[in-house]
Amino acid sequence: MTLLKRCAAEFLGTAFLLAAVVGSGIMAERLSGGNVAIALLANTIATGAVLLCLIAAFGSMSGAHFNPAVSLAEAMRKGLSWSDLAPYVGAQLLGAVSGVVAAHLMFGLPLLSASRHERSGPAQLFAEFVATFGLLVVIFGCTRIRSVFTPFAVAAYIVAAYWFTSSTSFANPAVTIARSLSDTFAGIRPADAPGFIVAQLLGAVCATLVFRWLAPVNEESNALA
Repeated sequence: MTLLKRCAAEFLGTAFLLAAVVGSGIMAERLSGGNVAIALLANTIATGAVLLCLIAAFGSMSGAHFNPAVSLAEAMRKGLSWSDLAPYVGAQLLGAVSGVVAAHLMFGLPLLSASRHERSGPAQLFAEFVATFGLLVVIFGCTRIRSVFTPFAVAAYIVAAYWFTSSTSFANPAVTIARSLSDTFAGIRPADAPGFIVAQLLGAVCATLVFRWLAPVNEESNALA
């Protein structure tokens, strides 16, 4: 498949992912009557469900990264050429912002608005490192054996990480940037976004290096045979 088509798949997938994350957050906040736990649960279920569908739909086209951290890790593992990394990330960022705009349009909100939702502190930054590290380990472990359960495993991990991390597991730089442009339940203050992104990228790099040690390339080749 051409690079243009693969980037189009990344754009669409990331756009729908953000539309689901932000849209379900808005809906959950409006219907939960102020119960934050119920709102988070609704947001979690919607995010996990749509992620499963999107990975299943676009996985065979672009790899269904929808995440610059995943694309970076794939480039480090030679699953994505370095020359394709920038187009992938660009498509993901454009898709993420487009998804936020779509969600805001559906709920009658301004197209973009800077979030006031504070998410700061060392604990949340460490949570983003852990969330992204775990996400990449799940992806690498499943794709190593070409598991048909990969979409389910990734979606299930994100659902779980919403609840076991203090940051609610953004684990995605494109998601982080886009959610900083939404002053809604799912938002993050623009000032807090850079720290999240650094932690996410560090988590992705560390996971790649650890998995390279756990399962060297020659072992992965044997697993795929």
